[in-house]
Amino acid sequence: MKEILDQYTPDQVSRAKAIRALVMDVDGVMTDGGIIYDNDFVEYKRFNVKDGQIISHLKRSGIIVGVLTGRDSEVVKKRCEELKMDFHYHGLKDKLAQLHEVQATYQLAAHEIAYIGDDIIDLDIMRQCGLACAPVDALSYVRREAHLVTQVKGGEGAVREVADLILSAQNKFIDIIKTKDI
Repeated sequence: MKEILDQYTPDQVSRAKAIRALVMDVDGVMTDGGIIYDNDFVEYKRFNVKDGQIISHLKRSGIIVGVLTGRDSEVVKKRCEELKMDFHYHGLKDKLAQLHEVQATYQLAAHEIAYIGDDIIDLDIMRQCGLACAPVDALSYVRREAHLVTQVKGGEGAVREVADLILSAQNKFIDIIKTKDI
């Protein structure tokens, strides 16, 4: 949609047109980066429903969606399963190595991958993917590596913002908002 695309540079739109997979970190991207534990050390996280809502639309539009995260969290695993992510890998020390496996599995070129990250562990992927994105509250040196810095913070719709750009650039968003199952 034109109103969405008008917010972005021609380079960002061009990069988004080529995307076949949206891959993301979790803490600081899908969440605000906070971790809450209760007295029994049960972990709690807050996810943005708008981010979750768009994932099914990405998948129906032929976009592969997945998570690469450095933490190993049952809460995150359950959220990924609930959203029916195409893949989700947890407890990673080397996200780039795992991304190379994902590329081979799904036959993806680097320029066909959008990645959203916010910290040091995300930099290697961001430097190699077609559309590197960072939430506005990511660390400054991570934002500098991004082709796109979102207008919103991690956990406040950053994934949705990137997904809306990709779907709009590929002329798929208009069909989504016309459907009755939004």
